[in-house]
Amino acid sequence: MKFKVPENKEAVLDCKQQAVRAVRFSVDSRYCMTCGSDKSVKLWNPHRALFLKTYVGHGHEVLDAQGSGDNSQICTGAMDKTVVLFDVASGQAVRKYRDHAGTVNCVKFNEESTVILSGSLDNTVRAWDTRSRSHTPIQVLDEATDSVTSLQVSDHEILTGSADGKVRRYDLRVGRLFADFIGKAVTSVTFTRDGQCSLVSSQDNAIRLMDKDTGEMLNEFTGHKHSQYKIDSCLNNEDTLVVSGSEDGKVYFWDLVEAKLVHTLDHSTTRPVHSLAFHHSEACLLTACADKVFLWRSSQDDDS
Repeated sequence: MKFKVPENKEAVLDCKQQAVRAVRFSVDSRYCMTCGSDKSVKLWNPHRALFLKTYVGHGHEVLDAQGSGDNSQICTGAMDKTVVLFDVASGQAVRKYRDHAGTVNCVKFNEESTVILSGSLDNTVRAWDTRSRSHTPIQVLDEATDSVTSLQVSDHEILTGSADGKVRRYDLRVGRLFADFIGKAVTSVTFTRDGQCSLVSSQDNAIRLMDKDTGEMLNEFTGHKHSQYKIDSCLNNEDTLVVSGSEDGKVYFWDLVEAKLVHTLDHSTTRPVHSLAFHHSEACLLTACADKVFLWRSSQDDDS
């Protein structure tokens, strides 16, 4: 096979969190976080199928989480309209931000892990300074006209996807907003590793590779099912494959350049595979389906 595709199921994490709403690797991909509809976040070493700690501080389902650059903190967003900052070692909630007027769908740290950005059902992105004791956001981005569903952050840009069918890119260096109209509700956005393009999933059964500067569509990836739920997509560790969950219980892999479907992973269920995370340096994938998380590796890794 041309690319290293995770194809062997190595571990299954029985999270015991009711439905797993999201799975996220830590920055170094040594650990992962699972967000549960039981209001908890759990920390794991997925490579050893080892449960490490539970974090409790939300009053409703937790929808997203991310670890800080040094693995000392976790930020989370939930249906209780709050953003919580947890201390990893103690398990305590050290900050709780309540300024959103609706469900918090997505959270991200900035590169220095000093600011948390959160996207919400209230159509805004809010920025929180974790070094300050203030519970007021330092900035509010309110250009979206519907729920902000997905969020990515680089050293000088914020990329957002919204249910209003638009992708917005905020260039912090020049203070400009760029918006591209996709059409259907956008549920996942991510930057390519070279920072030149963005990958956009929308509820019309399509993923688009967009030129970040011109807004031109460079490629379109289809074959999966994505019309009802929030489904994650991402790129593999080498930026050679586009990876997406699907509402038919599978994960789909496409060649980035040729847009050809090259592989699928079957979860032996018809329930959606809605969340996934790719290892930053290996052909290793985490997928969330129902109440479990699956770790997949490439057999070619074993041979090398």
